[in-house]
Amino acid sequence: MSLPRTLILLAHGAGAGSSSAWMRAWAARLGALGQVVPFDYPYMREGRKAPDRLPKLIAAHRDALRQARADHPRCQRVVLCGKSMGSRVGCHLSLEEEGIDALVCLGYPLVSIGKAGTLRDAVLRELRVPILFVQGTRDRLAPLETLEAVRAQLSTRSALHVVETGDHSLQITKTHTKATGQTQEEADARALEAVRAFLATLDRAAGRQARP
Repeated sequence: MSLPRTLILLAHGAGAGSSSAWMRAWAARLGALGQVVPFDYPYMREGRKAPDRLPKLIAAHRDALRQARADHPRCQRVVLCGKSMGSRVGCHLSLEEEGIDALVCLGYPLVSIGKAGTLRDAVLRELRVPILFVQGTRDRLAPLETLEAVRAQLSTRSALHVVETGDHSLQITKTHTKATGQTQEEADARALEAVRAFLATLDRAAGRQARP
């Protein structure tokens, strides 16, 4: 069987690496869409709690991408996918690295933690590749009204999938499950379908038919 033609480089968030249950579950889901390659930033591999500075994170992300490309040369499309911090670093890398076809952000950290609440939108405004945001309505790091205002000013194509009552990790509430009957598994499946549909738009935009 031939290799999937889509390479999905999956980056973790600030607090938990690629071996976490959340990351392993999403790596498995995304495996239905392409060749998934999870990786850890150096600070996580070394057992340090605090992430490195952005330039070092970008350099590590670039190294992981180049290794993944070397390991999977038959993949024709490259998607940078990340949770929280990993998605933001992927956005920065896409400005510096050629051949990135799309970005998928699982809980983009649009607003920094702390009293200042700095808006992290500068990199988004510079993007040249299509981007999908998968965001929960309870995510304090990405208020949907703020995100929509930023999206309206982007020069690249963007899409948004909203997870009702989802938090920064896209976890829905028990109250929502009780009221709607929707389980966490179903919410995750809908988010995955949104990623699938988003990637399908890339094929249509390029005038080619999507292949598994």
